[in-house]
Amino acid sequence: MDGHIRNTAMTFAREVRRSEVYQEYAQQLAKVKSEPGLYEKVNEFRKKNFDIQNNGSSENMMERLEELDKEYSWLRENALVEDFLQAELAFCRMMQEIDALIVRELDFQ
Repeated sequence: MDGHIRNTAMTFAREVRRSEVYQEYAQQLAKVKSEPGLYEKVNEFRKKNFDIQNNGSSENMMERLEELDKEYSWLRENALVEDFLQAELAFCRMMQEIDALIVRELDFQ
């Protein structure tokens, strides 16, 4: 990779880490990890959610997501978990917007 591009990317990553959205995500992640076993349970839920959304047909995806929500309702009721998932979603959306902007500006097809 070109040295200038690498340095620019490192600067950009540093700025992302300084953003309010990332800071909130990092704080919520630390809170979830501070509870023994909670982060592992959250990861189980996240993995299953990811698998449903990315592996398989979309015809019964909503039903499967509803089943997952029911299965993990006890976990989603935990305020630490819900705050973390909301912060993670906000961070992911920000990164998607950044990615879309870069692709659009580069006319990458």
